[in-house]
Amino acid sequence: MAEEIKAHITGVVFQVTAKVGDKVAAGDPVIVLESMKMEIPVEAPRAGAVKEIRVREGQTVQEGETVVVLE
Repeated sequence: MAEEIKAHITGVVFQVTAKVGDKVAAGDPVIVLESMKMEIPVEAPRAGAVKEIRVREGQTVQEGETVVVLE
């Protein structure tokens, strides 16, 4: 079952650390956001495979926006 991972803050995508097809464990960072000169990782809530990445580095995202989809 697919699960959307959402940005928990508004910021700029500093780094995309996962690729489509990657297997991740709970707590693994999938992207890193930059906000107010701080780098904040967005982590996988559970183990799974990355199905879709909806952002790119340098893109501004809003709090609550879906950034990655796990399957």
